[in-house]
Amino acid sequence: MSEQNGLPVVNVAAAVICDSKEKTKILATQRGIGHMKGKWEFPGGIIEKGETAEHTLVREVREELGIKLMVGKYVGTIEKDYDKFHMILKCYYAYVESGNMVLKEHMGARWLTKNELDSVDWVSADATLLEHIKSDMADA
Repeated sequence: MSEQNGLPVVNVAAAVICDSKEKTKILATQRGIGHMKGKWEFPGGIIEKGETAEHTLVREVREELGIKLMVGKYVGTIEKDYDKFHMILKCYYAYVESGNMVLKEHMGARWLTKNELDSVDWVSADATLLEHIKSDMADA
């Protein structure tokens, strides 16, 4: 495993799931486990060896939410140091292709408009992308 700033590097992918190509609403999920339990995030997970970020999103969202994703345009990459690891987070827009959402690891989920994005307590890495995402979203 590689290191950065003396910390092990964890590569993660996150899906900014949109309700439509116009992006009038974005899906936020509330963490149900882990050290950031209760915080809101874009769903996703750790990129496994040999996987692309896009493949990770399809796999993780199917496992965590029971829906099939169509991964779209790259949003951006965030790098953040946590206490025990350095995270490299790759984010992509995505759309629900099929399935009905079932929360398997999350406490909650909400479809948020541009004006509602700041109404939840985001994990810090995801929060850094909010202004960029808002600029891509249509007004509801």
